This record gives sequence, structure tokens and C-alpha cells, in this order.
Amino acid sequence: MSTRIKRPPEYLKDYHCNLNVSSASSRVKYPLNYVLSYNNLSPSYKSFVMSLSSHVESNTYSEAVKHDYWRKAIQCEISALESNQTWGTDLLPKNKATIGCKCVFKIKYKADGTIERYKVRLVAKGYTQR
Repeated sequence: MSTRIKRPPEYLKDYHCNLNVSSASSRVKYPLNYVLSYNNLSPSYKSFVMSLSSHVESNTYSEAVKHDYWRKAIQCEISALESNQTWGTDLLPKNKATIGCKCVFKIKYKADGTIERYKVRLVAKGYTQR
């Protein structure tokens, strides 16, 4: 068993997390919990804010396909692209390079904080064009 002192990473010191309580021995001169409080929020808005921090959006395709709800959202996006005839597969001419693409994952919320839907957008990496 390690005897090393465990503490949160330094890069998280500027972020406010409802699960993380800052200690008095913190090296941050003015921690966010001194100026940010959930006490004055209405109960419905408080639950909305807390629900935002409890759901995590995937950053990569490999993370997303592990979850059924993201796979359904990906299939919806591909179906929409095909039905609008804005996407398809084709052979690339010789001496031409492809432009990559990536999926952007977002969770859309209702006003009460519940999840409305999982949204995926396929975007081209246009900065690779010449």
C-alpha cells in the first residue's frame, strides 16, 4: 500500500465541482466556492445545474460506441445525411487525399434538466484542405 499523499490534480484547481469540497489548506488564494454557491438557486434550477455535471459527453467515437444511446444517435445522423443526399461513399481519384471527419457529441437538455436527446454531428476537418 502506498504511503504517498493523494490530492486532486493541479489542472482541476480552477474548476468548480459539486462533488469536490475545497479544504482550507488549499494553495488557491481565492477558490471558487468562496464566490459560487448553489444556496440561492430555486430547487428546480438547482436540480438542472446538478444534472448537467452528472452526465458526460463522449469525446471520441471509440468512447461513444460503448453506449447504446450514442450508437442510436450516430445511426440517426448517418440516416439523416443519407436521406438528404449530403453524404455517401465513393472512390477517390488518383493523387487525391481525403479530408478527414469526426463526430461531435452533445447532450441536449430540457428546461427541467432531464435529457431531451443525444445529438451527434459528423463534421469535416476542413483545415486539412489545400
